[in-house]
Amino acid sequence: MGNWNTTSDFILLGLFNHTGAHLFLFVMVLMMAFTSLVGNALILVLILLDPRLHRPMYFLLSQLSLMDLLLVCTIVPKIAADYLTDRKSISPAGCGLQIFFFLTLGGGECFLLAAMSYDRYVAVCHPLRYSVLMSRQSCLRMILGSWFLGAADGLMQAAATLSFSFCSAREMDHFFCEAPTLVRLACADTSAFEYVMYICCVLMLLVPLSLILTSYGLILAAVLQMRSNKARKKACATCSSHLSVVGLFFGAAIFTYMRPKSYRSANHDKVVSVYYTVFTPVLNPLIYSLRNSEVKGALRKCMDQCAALSICPKVRSCKK
Repeated sequence: MGNWNTTSDFILLGLFNHTGAHLFLFVMVLMMAFTSLVGNALILVLILLDPRLHRPMYFLLSQLSLMDLLLVCTIVPKIAADYLTDRKSISPAGCGLQIFFFLTLGGGECFLLAAMSYDRYVAVCHPLRYSVLMSRQSCLRMILGSWFLGAADGLMQAAATLSFSFCSAREMDHFFCEAPTLVRLACADTSAFEYVMYICCVLMLLVPLSLILTSYGLILAAVLQMRSNKARKKACATCSSHLSVVGLFFGAAIFTYMRPKSYRSANHDKVVSVYYTVFTPVLNPLIYSLRNSEVKGALRKCMDQCAALSICPKVRSCKK
C-alpha cells in the first residue's frame, strides 16, 4: 500500500473484504452482472431479429439495454479484478475513463427515459399521428441527443475533476472512480467546482424527470377520459413497465446526487451505487420481458426456431 501511494495511481478501497460473508456477496454481484449482460443482450438480439419489434418504442428500448450492458461492463470487471488479485490501484487515465463512461451512460439514460415517456405520450394521446411524431428521423434524433448530452456531461466532469492536484493520500472509499469521491482527494479548494457539479447533476436529473412527469400527467388525464375499460387497461399496461424503470433509476440517482453533503456517507454511497450500477440493469430486461406480450412473443418465436434448427439435423440423420 505504501508503494502505491508514491505513484500517481489512485487506490480504490473496494466493496468487499475476504471474509466468508463478503465472498458470498461478491458471488451474488457477479451473478447479477452476468444475468444483466445476458438479459440485455437477449433484448438487443430479439429487437434486431424480429420485424414486429422494429418500431420506435423498441428502438428506444434497445438503446436502454445497450446503455445498461455497457454500464455493467464499465464497473463490474474492475470490481472483480480488484477482489481476485487484491491489487486495487487505478491509473488517472483509467479513473478518467470510468468517470466519463459512467456519466455518459447514466446521463444518457436519464434523457433516453424522457424520450421513452414522450413515445408513450404520443402512443396514448395522439395515436393517429404516431407515425409522424415518432418517425425514424425523430427517434434517431432523440437517441443521438441522449448520447450527446450524456457524453458532454461525462467529458466535462472527467476533465475538470482530473485537472486538480491531488494529495499524497490517494485512497477512495469506493469501488469505482466517481467524480464526487475523487474531488474530495484534491488539495485545492474545490467548493466552486462542487457547486457547479451539483447544478449539473440537478439539471441532468430534474429536467428529464420533469419531462417524464409531464408526459405521464397528460397520459393519466387521457386515460381517465377513456370510456372503454379495455382501452384503459391497455394504456396502463403500456406505460407501467416504463414507470417501474423510471422509479427505480431516478429514485437511486436522486438519493445519491441530490442529498446535502452533510448527509452523505461512504457506506451509503457504495450500497446505492451497487443498486443502480448492478441491480437496476438486471431488473430492466426482466420488467420489459415479463410485462410485455410482444417481447415474450418474440422470445417464444426465437426459442421455437432454435428448437426447430436443433431437431432438423436429428431428423436427417434418422432418415439416413
